[in-house]
This record gives sequence, structure tokens and C-alpha cells, in this order.
Amino acid sequence: MLITGGTGAFGQAFVKKLLESDHSRRICIYSRDEYKQFLMKEKFNDDRLRFFIGDVRDKERLTRAMRGVSTVVHAAALKRIEVGKYNPGEMVKTNVLGTMNVIEASQDARGVRKVVYLSSDKAWQPVSAYGHSKALGEALMLAANDQVGPEGPSYACTRYGNVANSTGSVIPRWRAATGKVQITDPDCTRFWMYMDHAVFLVLQTIIGREKLAIPSLPAFRLGDLAEAMGLEYDVIGLPAHEKLHEGMCDGNTSDMARRMSVNELKFALERV
Repeated sequence: MLITGGTGAFGQAFVKKLLESDHSRRICIYSRDEYKQFLMKEKFNDDRLRFFIGDVRDKERLTRAMRGVSTVVHAAALKRIEVGKYNPGEMVKTNVLGTMNVIEASQDARGVRKVVYLSSDKAWQPVSAYGHSKALGEALMLAANDQVGPEGPSYACTRYGNVANSTGSVIPRWRAATGKVQITDPDCTRFWMYMDHAVFLVLQTIIGREKLAIPSLPAFRLGDLAEAMGLEYDVIGLPAHEKLHEGMCDGNTSDMARRMSVNELKFALERV
């Protein structure tokens, strides 16, 4: 198993789950941050882990890292929507060209049987550079299935909602706030997803035949989340690169999904 971006929040949770399984013989962490790799190595202290410094922008390095690997989970990405607004070229280099490199490296390395790409609800009807880059990543992955023979790797995508309390999400930022928080629009709705659900979805996609795995998730209002956290807020307005409601696919949108109540959110926050 090789995980690109393996030192991130998903990578940490995914590796923890893999290490609990007796059949996990070698898990390769591929990422750019040497300090995060050091911390992860100290945290897990397991001989089954291997650490590779590298960038998905570097296809040659990716190819070398994938030798002897049967499964690749492609989690590396630039994810901040506002970063993509001002640095769309960098989003393209990592999220689009980097994904092309993962696909080509998985074919050149020989031996890779399955590649699973972590996508986002932002890829459906995208309005931001990040969303467009993830939509292109999905298109590349799904098209790769038609470009390899029966002996080549199989490619699949998983679409995520907001993973609660993940790095950069609103929950840790609001928990650290000392006064009022800023909300784009209290009527904004977002999907709620636990990290263990995200991990399970990838594991199921690895062993399954589905090419685009889309979960059914509950949703919440930003105003209700702030209330559940006991916070007051100022409304700053919705920027052009964000949607009022997100969507996974036609008929599966956050404004139509089961709505989490304030009390349900309070209990859910205790889990993350």
C-alpha cells in the first residue's frame, strides 16, 4: 500500500486502521513534509511503515516509490479553496498534473493493481479552482480505466463531504476562537462526514468494483453548528468561489439531505 499525502488527517486515520489489520505487510507514506513524517514515525512506531519524501509533481520519484506496491491511495492535494483562488496554477500543478503523474507512475511501476483517488463534493458542478481541479482529477482517473489493458491497474474515485474536525476545517478554527466567529451565511449547508466513515469508504472502494463511490451523508446549517458550539457570529457574505449548498451528484445535495439538528450536532461534536 502507498498513500500519497499520507501524513495528512486522512492518512493518519487510514494508516491507524491498516496497522490494526494483520495482513498489512508494508505501508508506504509518500509526502513532502519531513517533520510530519518524523512525527508520524514516532507516533506509530511500527516496522511495517516506510516513509518516502517526494512530491506528486515528480513522476520519476513516484514511479520509484510505487515499485513493489499493489495498491495506491491518492490523497495528496492542495485543498484550501481560497488558496486556489489566488494560486490556480499551483492547484493545477498538484491536483491535476500530480494526478496524471500518479496514473502514469502506477502503470510504469508495474505491479500496481488498484488506485483510489480521494475527491470532494466540490468536484460536482464546481465554482472554484479547487473544485475544477478535483473534477479534472476524477475525469483523469476514470478515463485511465479505458487506457490500460486487462493487466493494468484499476482506477476508482471516492467523493467526500466535509470531514468533521479535519485539518483546515471550520470546527478546529472555531474551537480556537476567543470571540465571535465569521460565517459566510448561516443558511449555508454542508455535508457531515466522520473520519472513520471516510476511511471505511476508501477501504470498500479498494476491494469493490465501483468506479465512483458516492456516500449518502447528513447535512447541517453553519448557523446550527455555531449554535451547537455555543458561539456568536458575524455574517460576512458568501464569496463567489463558495456555494450556498454543496452536492455529491444529481439528487444528492446538502439542502435536500437529512438535516442534523442542533442537539445532534452537539453529540456529534463530542466524537471529533
